[in-house]
Amino acid sequence: MISEVTLDAQQVAADLRPALLRLSRELRKETEQLGVTARQATLLWLVKRSPGLSLAELAAEEGISPPALSGHVDRLERAGLLERVRSTDDRRRVGLRLTDEGARLMRRIRARRTTWLADRLGTLGPAELGAVEAAIPALWRLLGDDA
Repeated sequence: MISEVTLDAQQVAADLRPALLRLSRELRKETEQLGVTARQATLLWLVKRSPGLSLAELAAEEGISPPALSGHVDRLERAGLLERVRSTDDRRRVGLRLTDEGARLMRRIRARRTTWLADRLGTLGPAELGAVEAAIPALWRLLGDDA
């Protein structure tokens, strides 16, 4: 309960940032245990979310140039995780989509990360776990997603 203490957004940010960075690093390690980099997993997730995304659209989403992204996409394609598909409506357009193997890998990544996080959350007491759960909507709002 907050009574005499006034929360300062700067201080909360300073305290929260290292915890979020560490959490992100740990989840990235879980992904890398499955043989893909965090960047590759992000690209696969974006294509899963928006099948048919073009290389240029994917590059814009990631904030990098299409030539810089092309090598990543080539590696994912050679690994059998992603495929380029020519549009039936516009033969000039080539979209990206997950292969069945790519979809299986995404499920494995999600399960592995969720298990890792659930194991850590399971060490918290009920009040701490409730506090984490209560913070989730606010974190989504910070990201601009009212999920």
